[in-house]
Amino acid sequence: MFLLPVHSPDLNPVECVWAHVKRRLANLAVVAWDRLEVLLSNRLRRLPHRPDTLDGFIVGTGLTLDEPASP
Repeated sequence: MFLLPVHSPDLNPVECVWAHVKRRLANLAVVAWDRLEVLLSNRLRRLPHRPDTLDGFIVGTGLTLDEPASP
């Protein structure tokens, strides 16, 4: 677990994930909410199979995956 400041979207890798998913869906016209849900689910389900992309989200924050020092 990594403790982050209260409001730090630039340090939150989840923000990078959502930005990535939104870019992939940017030019799609969805006519029904259930179709959008399926598209989002599919995009998110593919991410674990792309470890280089996930690592890039961490690198983009400037954070490391080292074990945190004990207080």
